[in-house]
Amino acid sequence: MDEAKYEIFVEQAKAKAKAIEHEAEILLENTKTKVKEMELQAQNEFEKQKLDLEKEYENKLNEILKKEEEIEKLVEKQLEESQKLENERKDFEKEKTVIQKLKDTYNQKIKILQEKLENVAGLTKNEAKEILLNSVKEDLKEDVAHLTRKIIKEAENDAKKKANFIIAQATTRYAGDFAGERLINVVAIGDDEMKGRIIGKEGKNIKTLEMVTGCDIIIDDTPGAITVSSFNIYRRQIAVETIKRLVEDGRIQPARIEEVYQKVTEEFEEKVLREGEDIIVDLGLAGAKIHPEIVKLIGRLKYRASYGQNALAHSLEVAHLAGIMAAEMGGDELLAKRAGLLHDIGKALTHDFGGDHVTLGYDLCKRYKEPEVVLNAIKAHHGHEEAKSVEAAAVCAADALSAARPGARREVLEAFLKRVESIENIATSYPEVINAYALNAGREVRVIVEADLVNDDEAVLLSREIAKRIEQEVSFPGEIKVTVIREKRAVSIAAA
Repeated sequence: MDEAKYEIFVEQAKAKAKAIEHEAEILLENTKTKVKEMELQAQNEFEKQKLDLEKEYENKLNEILKKEEEIEKLVEKQLEESQKLENERKDFEKEKTVIQKLKDTYNQKIKILQEKLENVAGLTKNEAKEILLNSVKEDLKEDVAHLTRKIIKEAENDAKKKANFIIAQATTRYAGDFAGERLINVVAIGDDEMKGRIIGKEGKNIKTLEMVTGCDIIIDDTPGAITVSSFNIYRRQIAVETIKRLVEDGRIQPARIEEVYQKVTEEFEEKVLREGEDIIVDLGLAGAKIHPEIVKLIGRLKYRASYGQNALAHSLEVAHLAGIMAAEMGGDELLAKRAGLLHDIGKALTHDFGGDHVTLGYDLCKRYKEPEVVLNAIKAHHGHEEAKSVEAAAVCAADALSAARPGARREVLEAFLKRVESIENIATSYPEVINAYALNAGREVRVIVEADLVNDDEAVLLSREIAKRIEQEVSFPGEIKVTVIREKRAVSIAAA
């Protein structure tokens, strides 16, 4: 049994050996086939690369031959040009020799001619030269003087044309409104019954209104309306707003009048500050860092008029015109606008302080450290000093344009306003006077005095003294009534 198994294993081993041998033969045959294929592929690749290299070699060779031909042509051309230059040099040398000979001949003839001239004229060469130069100099002097006058005249004409062009540009690009300031405001009150309430018992309400507002309250037959009159626009607008609120509220009595008036006055102070800030932003001066007190006074210019022309409208017009002109002349447009806006800022103070608006405005702006150009423009626009910059000169020109254009101002109104203002200033110049208000179109002035400082007899003397000063210092038609009001108030509060 074991021998039979052994033979079976031997037979199986032989069969496996033959199978392995057969697989080896097949593998060897396949390998030989692959080797032949690789050899053939390598041969083909070699042949291809060989053909490519031969082709590249031919191309390079052709390029080299072409370059050699080009170089040969360039060399031939350079040789031709060199030969040409050599020939030109020889010709130049010949011409130079001929010119030198001619020059020598010319100098020789000049020398002979000079000798003959010296013998004939009896002058040496230097003497003749000096005489000739002097003669030419005299002739040239007249020509130079004529040319100088011509150039100066042309420069003046050009400058005048340029100035006219700048002014024309400024005025066409900005046109303001005509003057329209009035001395009165008409307030609608609804019905005529309200007129009696405004007058009050024994006229107490209307007297209080006139005293606290400083305005003339005119109640006539005009249906549903009363008239508020005052040369001070700011004071008049506060009075108008006070009356409107009193009419709307319905409670009209002296204490309420004073309370509403005080509230309206405070609101107007805030309003003028806001209006000043808005104006500065509109002009592009938001970053200019103008002091708040000046900003507030800019807003108050809206309630000030000069020759019937609104002071704020005039200042804005000057600011715009000055900015345009300064820009045309190469100056600082924003600085010119700032100077134009502030050139009449003193007019916001003339109702409250003595002095002219130029001095008041200059002192104010100097106190709040405004730029030197602004200070110069304030003084220069009324001729107090010369304009020292393009911006200041632009402000002066813009101010003249704004004031001189048709319809800008009214002389009669300004004369009246100055007269009324002078009357009030005379009255307030006394230390015992608290306030003074011109009423009835300047025909009456009411003077409120400190009761502790003035007794009844002294009030009579004070009214006569003020009247006498008005007669001496103010020119006016007709009569002016001076009323001195002496009032003592005692206020106590009862707490619950």
